[in-house]
Amino acid sequence: MSISTICNHEVVTVRADATVFEAAKLMRNHHVGDVVVVKESQEQTIPLGIVTDRDLVIEVVATELDCKVITVSDIMVRHLSVVTESAGVFETIKMMTSKGVRRLPVVDKHGMLTGIVTLDDLLILLSNEIGSLTKLVTRELKNEASSRR
Repeated sequence: MSISTICNHEVVTVRADATVFEAAKLMRNHHVGDVVVVKESQEQTIPLGIVTDRDLVIEVVATELDCKVITVSDIMVRHLSVVTESAGVFETIKMMTSKGVRRLPVVDKHGMLTGIVTLDDLLILLSNEIGSLTKLVTRELKNEASSRR
């Protein structure tokens, strides 16, 4: 299964010159824990960085900076890890683990933003799969028990 089938294709994005206050409002309004910082040109959206709710707390609130002056480009994670939309689920999990990230923007083969995948998305997928396997084991145990009576 490719990651594009489970990622969220409605990514909350912000330009690099937006203030941290604007980014925080977007996160609140869309009920998300991050915004992807993008460069938009000719109907193309290229991810440049990411800002998380944790970044806001650690970099701005805790240091008492003015969130209406500081821009997202001042605090964004610049060495952005991304995953291609054709990557598999386990490949994505491996990448998230090795990079130590909970979120990965998803890009197409040209590097254009197409979605975002989060640890929560993967946990939901895996828990559903484990639930299906549990039902199978339970059914097989019942079948075996009834055939031996």
